[in-house]
Amino acid sequence: MSVHLVLIDALNLIRRIYAVQERPFLLNNELAENTKQQVLFNTEKACEQALRNIVEQLQPTHALAVFDSQAPCWRYDIYPDYKKGRKKMPEHLADKLADIQDRFMKHFVDSLVSETDEADDLIATLAIKVALRGQNVTIVSTDKCFLSLLNPNIKVYDYFNRRYLDESYVLNKFSVKPNKLMDLWTLTGDNTNKIPGVAGIGQVTASELLNKYGSVKSLVNATDLKKNISEKLSQHNEQISLSRKLLTLKIDIPLGFNLKDIRLPGQNALAST
Repeated sequence: MSVHLVLIDALNLIRRIYAVQERPFLLNNELAENTKQQVLFNTEKACEQALRNIVEQLQPTHALAVFDSQAPCWRYDIYPDYKKGRKKMPEHLADKLADIQDRFMKHFVDSLVSETDEADDLIATLAIKVALRGQNVTIVSTDKCFLSLLNPNIKVYDYFNRRYLDESYVLNKFSVKPNKLMDLWTLTGDNTNKIPGVAGIGQVTASELLNKYGSVKSLVNATDLKKNISEKLSQHNEQISLSRKLLTLKIDIPLGFNLKDIRLPGQNALAST
């Protein structure tokens, strides 16, 4: 059987939908208590409709909504400033996640919630396992980290702009191919997650270096670098190693379930619920 697995980066989807529902009601960047329930209800309905749209548009045979662990993941253990300053999910929205998961389940899309792992790592593990069998995967997310996984069997779909983020998109935006993105961000850092890079090396320089030398490892070992670049790399040797660890997606998490457990019924069943 030909498999097309859709993996939904659930909090990426839900938080963006919530922001749209919340925006008209914000006053001084706060949500009035008497409007919270209405915003939450609107968010639940919009998330359910988004799921239906995703299934109708992508026509998967299997689907799963993947959620982050509520506990800090392993990245905080090696770098306490990971995601420092990022706005936390509103507590009233966090309390509604179980209800949204129930709405997803009405449409036969189960949710995976890990006790210890980030959704990024779980999605990467699932995507690679399926792709290695020659089957197809579509990751629904606007998180750039998944672009590093792009290959003939793994696609990334931006639901909000209704487009695939493919190799052409990566080349246009980052000036490197998908398989060099982790090296690029190791050099430039990832401001979204507050992962530092090599001070003084921006995206233009990093992409030029990687397109010439191929990888950070080759770059570090190169003997013909400009003196200022060589000095920057040597001064940030430990930072390069740490950033690479933080950026690298885990692809070996034990999952405890099979594809058959998340197989969707026929489209008629989905349409009738």
